[in-house]
Amino acid sequence: MKRGKKYQEAAKQIDRSRLYEAEEAVALVKKTAFAKFDETIEAHIRTGCDGRHADQQIRGAVVLPHGTGRTVRVLVFAKNQKLDEAKEAGADFVGGDELIPKIQNEGWLDFDVVVATPDMMGVVGRLGRVLGPKGLMPNPKAGTVTMDVAKAIKDIKAGKIEYRLDKSNIIHVPIGKASFTEEQLAQNFQTLIDAIVKARPAALKGTFLKSVVIAPTMGPGVKLNAAKFG
Repeated sequence: MKRGKKYQEAAKQIDRSRLYEAEEAVALVKKTAFAKFDETIEAHIRTGCDGRHADQQIRGAVVLPHGTGRTVRVLVFAKNQKLDEAKEAGADFVGGDELIPKIQNEGWLDFDVVVATPDMMGVVGRLGRVLGPKGLMPNPKAGTVTMDVAKAIKDIKAGKIEYRLDKSNIIHVPIGKASFTEEQLAQNFQTLIDAIVKARPAALKGTFLKSVVIAPTMGPGVKLNAAKFG
């Protein structure tokens, strides 16, 4: 894949043979984010897990101290009093059965996170084929299936992100924007890494974190010393 001139210039500033410390990596990523828009900085964490085994799956959520820098639109499935609670807590969309055809037939997906009360999961389950592949299905481990909808919404709006293994056993998550300070990005990254290290499956033998890379949306990645994180 041929890379553009700006990408190549940015890549020259990174020593491919080095494993960087977190603070250095953050500084480099900020420096090499060359796009005209405020790029998202992402962490890509390759694990030694085999996600085909249920006891080696990783899924959870963590609130980043400085948020992600993006506005998150929250849809809540609830009924009765919980609908009012969700509205008061700042949910962007709330409803129940009436939303099913809108999502299923009209392809409406103008939301980033779905929260549901447990008594609504029978309804939400009918959307599994639509929401599942997009990673939008509510899940108790991620705190998105809960009776405390107000807390869930506040956490998500404050910068709560979900992490999970993809099919290649890699975790991809945003840790902020290029406009964040180095300190904000470093603190967000550390909070994320601490949560993932804690989520290490007991069944896993051998190395847990095989590689850790942080990269801006358009720019080259910077490799970190994964051994430092356990």
